[in-house]
Amino acid sequence: MDLELRKPKLADKTAILEMLADFKASGGRHDGFFGGEDFIYEDWLETIQLAEAGIGLPQGFVPYIQLVAFATDGQAVGFLNLRLRLNDHLLQEGGHIGYSIRPAARGKGLAKEQLRQGLQVAKSKNIKRALVTCDCDNAASRGVILANGGALEDIRCGKERYWIDID
Repeated sequence: MDLELRKPKLADKTAILEMLADFKASGGRHDGFFGGEDFIYEDWLETIQLAEAGIGLPQGFVPYIQLVAFATDGQAVGFLNLRLRLNDHLLQEGGHIGYSIRPAARGKGLAKEQLRQGLQVAKSKNIKRALVTCDCDNAASRGVILANGGALEDIRCGKERYWIDID
């Protein structure tokens, strides 16, 4: 399945809210998405626009780009968050990229393509090596990272840490 990874727009509100409802209904984690319990879509769009410039970031956050993956039919199928630099916490556990695919769309190879496209965005931001992590018990994510050239450095705090050279 083809997908487009891009910054969300106001017109994407319904599709993204449907995806968030899918995550909530399944109890699944939505890594690669930053939004609180009092989520208001329009406020979120403003927050993520400022975050890329490093404005208004919560304590401990670094500038980031929030991306959403869309299927050809317009359905929102995944989140990807690209951190533009690493702090100590991200170096240990979070990495440059966090991502997830909505539960109803898993098992179709979308995460592999989503990460591939996310790495291209990282390259455009002059990131030459990206750190991508996954939980030790997440075989699906491990496969996605390996398929995109991930090389295991080590395991810390229950997280496998992979570096991907972007060229």
